[in-house]
Amino acid sequence: MNQSSLKIGPQRLFVAATTLAALTTYTLSNRTIAAESTRLENERPHIILVMTDDQGWGETSYNGHPRLKTPNLDKLADAGVRFDRFYAGGPVCSPTRASVLTGRNHNRCGVPSHGHALRLQEQTLARLLQRFGYVTGHFGKWHLNGLRGPGVPVLSNDSHHPGKFGFEAWLSVTNFFDKDPILGRMGLQEEYQGDSSEVIVGQAINFIEAACALERPSFTVVWYGTPHDPFIALPADAEKFADLDERSRQHYGELTAMDRSIGQLQAALNRLEITEDTLIWFCSDNGGLGRITPGTVGPLRGLKGTLYEGGLRVPGILHWPAKFQANRLRNYPAGVVDICPTICSLLGLPTDSLTSPQDGISLVPAIKGLESLRPSPLCFRYQGHTAVIDNNMKLIDFQGKQRRIEMYDLSVDEAEQNNLADVATAHKARLLGIAQAFTSSVKRSIAGLDYPGGKLLDENPQPSFWMTHPRYESFLDAWRTRPEYAARIEKAELDRQTPKPSKEN
Repeated sequence: MNQSSLKIGPQRLFVAATTLAALTTYTLSNRTIAAESTRLENERPHIILVMTDDQGWGETSYNGHPRLKTPNLDKLADAGVRFDRFYAGGPVCSPTRASVLTGRNHNRCGVPSHGHALRLQEQTLARLLQRFGYVTGHFGKWHLNGLRGPGVPVLSNDSHHPGKFGFEAWLSVTNFFDKDPILGRMGLQEEYQGDSSEVIVGQAINFIEAACALERPSFTVVWYGTPHDPFIALPADAEKFADLDERSRQHYGELTAMDRSIGQLQAALNRLEITEDTLIWFCSDNGGLGRITPGTVGPLRGLKGTLYEGGLRVPGILHWPAKFQANRLRNYPAGVVDICPTICSLLGLPTDSLTSPQDGISLVPAIKGLESLRPSPLCFRYQGHTAVIDNNMKLIDFQGKQRRIEMYDLSVDEAEQNNLADVATAHKARLLGIAQAFTSSVKRSIAGLDYPGGKLLDENPQPSFWMTHPRYESFLDAWRTRPEYAARIEKAELDRQTPKPSKEN
């Protein structure tokens, strides 16, 4: 049995055949796509969006990491468009996922922080590509359905599963996941053996193969659980870092396997003879983690959860050999909010089909060398604080009892050590104006004014832990022996049994 095979049943379900059957059914039953799909016959590349979970900007060998080797990412970066200043949608995971699918700041979409559900009213790239003949699949971490805690299979009765947002095939888990994962295929549990990155890439390859057999372009989202903690690497991968502490050894072991899975994906595309006609976009969902040696963010300040560069700046690579030659954008700021509008621009898709306002822009002019400065700023809002990046100038407006404003010139101070807020007052006033306009616009979106009728149709589920959710109650006994779940389930049960103190009037 190979590393990405099913643990349950002796070859009773061959995944590629199942996916092919599902896609064939879709092709035969969905007649509405035919008219629109013909408009894209000449340029419909396979599209693969790949995202790691908590990989810092410094955690590639092409960005100079002193220990970690990422030969397959290096190869992708050398042959594609490498963004040295690529930004997540926010400093934690769910927000960035919302921005990838919508092209919008995550606060507009109902996802202010991790574990919040994406609004069903949002129009997604997956839905749009479906209309134009793409088969769409999601593999790995979802985390847009309002559930927190270590990842468990996404169920079919989940009101916000990937299928609700345009993915007709999905093998998904609610949050981070590790070695030997349990995943949910269209809501049904499947248990796998092996490194989690290699598992989901193997399943994504099956999906792409099925799409090729149907002669249909595919949109494949691969969202790793690596290297989010807890860190559980294959022994051979961890052994490469035997001189490091246990936490760092396991962490970098996970990233070693992730890079290997990128190589497996590239090999499969070569075998299918579709490398030239496949667009791969690789990035991380937020900045790096602390208590890892060597560090995760290179020379940058801050970590995951902060609006400093170390919390927002991530590796970013766009690879499409038929369209783009190798290129390195050193100083041009780009981000995950640009993924939707860039793909729409490349394919000639109608961007008015996506929810407005869009916060991203098409990066095609910058990639082609027609644009050296970003025409609109990147804006971020997290936990009441706001950041604005306008090319080299960056402002952070920390709100609270004692408001604090910081401003940096990233062209000479990417480590954000020299606060210019009291010196460059003209820049400060301009960026504060941008921040205030952005905040006002976001508040309108939060109120539902971006949607038809100017109102929210459904209230999103509030973030909750799956181990206390009725939807998962029947699974608790079977999962209580799994190391990633055991302590969480036990704690939830103790909390239920412990009487809450009464409140005195």
